[in-house]
Amino acid sequence: MSLGALDQSQRAKLARNSLWVCFLLLGMVSMGWVPRIPEIKDAIRLSNGAFGFVLLGSTFGSVTGAQLAGRLMHMFGSQRVIFVGVFIMPAGLAGMGLATNAVTLFLTLYTMGLGYALIDMCYNFQATVVENILGRRYMSSFHAMWSTGAFVTTVIGGAITRHVSPRVNLIAIAIVALIAYLIAAYYLLPPAIDGHKGEEDHESKIPLFGKSVAPLWFLGIGLLASLVGEGAASDWGAILLRDEMGYEKGVYASAFASFALAMIVSRFLGDRALDYFGPAKLVKLGGYLGGSLWGIAIAIAIPLSDSYPIPALVIVNLGFVAAGLGIGPMFPAFILAASKTPGVAPAVAISRVGVIGIAGFFFGPTVTGIISEYTNLSVGIMYPVAMLILAGYLSKAIKRVTPA
Repeated sequence: MSLGALDQSQRAKLARNSLWVCFLLLGMVSMGWVPRIPEIKDAIRLSNGAFGFVLLGSTFGSVTGAQLAGRLMHMFGSQRVIFVGVFIMPAGLAGMGLATNAVTLFLTLYTMGLGYALIDMCYNFQATVVENILGRRYMSSFHAMWSTGAFVTTVIGGAITRHVSPRVNLIAIAIVALIAYLIAAYYLLPPAIDGHKGEEDHESKIPLFGKSVAPLWFLGIGLLASLVGEGAASDWGAILLRDEMGYEKGVYASAFASFALAMIVSRFLGDRALDYFGPAKLVKLGGYLGGSLWGIAIAIAIPLSDSYPIPALVIVNLGFVAAGLGIGPMFPAFILAASKTPGVAPAVAISRVGVIGIAGFFFGPTVTGIISEYTNLSVGIMYPVAMLILAGYLSKAIKRVTPA
């Protein structure tokens, strides 16, 4: 039976299955270069400051892609935009393996970020449509697959660093990803089903500021606050355990591992939790409890590590577990709320909130670094802790849009 002969519900089930694969691939590809960062940085001979500037390429690319995605989805349909993005993102990844200078690396990071945001926004929009058609929650499980892919690729990438060059590694991932992306995208919802309007209208032309878009700004800042915590846990967790607590290689990686595994668990359980607690209450609990326990654990563990290193290690990892459990369902909750914003096309609303949130993911760790530069990392890490608590407070924005 051809896809065209299937009814809407059958197509939605196929798209649901494909989205699980799509999000897994997106996590694997987007994090595929992370284990090779030190080698690429050294090969191009970049200082820490210069490398930090080059990394802004992915930030600018992601913000551009997220901004474009909403209008493009609204006009042409999300599947068509995905078929464009799946060529752009692997091209950027392969280019990063081939980069020989800072300018080239910046441009390839921009390309990858652009493709990533186009795909990510479209996947999230498809997820909201699938949920509406099938009448069940799946969004959190989709993001759990992203987290699983990101975790798996960093582990495998680290294991092969001694056997495969970054160039071969990243080009191979790009080629395999392109083929897998195209196959998976074929089973997503076509333009005839995804609910796009196909024309410009008042729902797609929204201002940057104003009363009509205020709910999107509150949702976006809430998402930004949660992503600051996620970015800091991945970028600064190991450094915190090494520099502030004195743990050696193999041990200091436990912070990110604890955080990542907790996030995976919370996202696989997130759909049931969203139904049981409701999106607003779940984000509130995750922000207040996750942020508070994270901060308390760090505050206790760092001074304790000098005299009692093993108990301190357990306590600090429990803090990262609390953060992972709290942050896990937040992206799905804020994106689902954005899709229900009155008077704004869902694709456009998701993309606007995504633009704001993505900025937090990329800029948040930089702010943590700046604070640490003038104080110390023990103080700097409290910035993402505070932002996670802020995300809990901004659950009010979700409640206003989805009071049930």
